[in-house]
Amino acid sequence: MTSHRVAGAAVAAIVTAVLLLAGCAATGTRGAVVQEDDDFGTAEVYAVQDGDLEPAPDERAATVWDLFVRVVTPAFAASSMSEYRAGDDADSDTLAYVHRADDPEYWVLAANLAFADDQDLLLSTLIHEYGHILSLGVADADPDVTSCDTLELSEGCLAPDSLLLAFDERFWLPYGSDAPTPDDDDPDAAAAFYAAHEEDFVSDYAATNVVEDFAESFMTFVLEDRPEDSSPVAEKLLFFWDVPEYVEIRDRIRAEFSLT
Repeated sequence: MTSHRVAGAAVAAIVTAVLLLAGCAATGTRGAVVQEDDDFGTAEVYAVQDGDLEPAPDERAATVWDLFVRVVTPAFAASSMSEYRAGDDADSDTLAYVHRADDPEYWVLAANLAFADDQDLLLSTLIHEYGHILSLGVADADPDVTSCDTLELSEGCLAPDSLLLAFDERFWLPYGSDAPTPDDDDPDAAAAFYAAHEEDFVSDYAATNVVEDFAESFMTFVLEDRPEDSSPVAEKLLFFWDVPEYVEIRDRIRAEFSLT
């Protein structure tokens, strides 16, 4: 699982919330099922049907979902999203997270509505989560491989031609055993690693692990101009500029939200 957090933009892995037993589940806004959630306490759960939510959410939950759909495109939401979880916990530092559904071809989005009024923060967060989805599809990380010769994540073994593996080999492999492992979410370890290599990362959050570094760097690639220097951060951003598909995604998102 991958998430986006407040407080220095730290990201951590999320344990899948446990569905309440039939007859014990609460009913939330407009009949949505309420489930326990490790980050938000509880979350209202909506099924995604052809890109639409069932049952219909309230205005705040709908606004966040609609923004996400604009980031990923309606076609992607209809074909690849299966569930939307809306939490509301101002005391949680988790802004949002994504993880694969039981069917790994589909994705689940969860968002913390307590931060929904900050549109800039919300947009950057949803772009970050989209970066996770783009880099961790089944074609990129196979959950059924029993022996991994590349890099093993909770989502599966990275394919030899995956962009995330190329990113890891270029930017993380040189750190050797000093770097946090791909599934490490220890904030203290991330803070120490960032302190030792601050010039290498777009944020302290990015130093959590290679998966979060990819997503944070992708988010920065989308939101900022093409770098003109040769810094370590610039090299990471130029990594995305060398992928035509990602440049097209960047251009589409920037046009959709009138980013200049």
